[in-house]
Amino acid sequence: MEFDALRKAAATILGMDPDEIEMDMTFLTDLGADSIDVYQIIEGVEEELGIHIPTEGLEKITTVREAVALIKSIMQRAAQGSN
Repeated sequence: MEFDALRKAAATILGMDPDEIEMDMTFLTDLGADSIDVYQIIEGVEEELGIHIPTEGLEKITTVREAVALIKSIMQRAAQGSN
């Protein structure tokens, strides 16, 4: 779910086919995204999943896998908070 949301948002922002985006790709080198693109991708994920992702620390995210891990941890915290 998290990976699909990220691929969809990244594909929209970067003008790519979602199937081209893989977990071990880097945003900068492999996908050609700059920091503004990454923030827009995160906004798309927030909208898709109905969550809030803090912007602090986003500049340290370099790979799709790292972004997915961050999104999963936020989703888990949100799920625990709703119990």
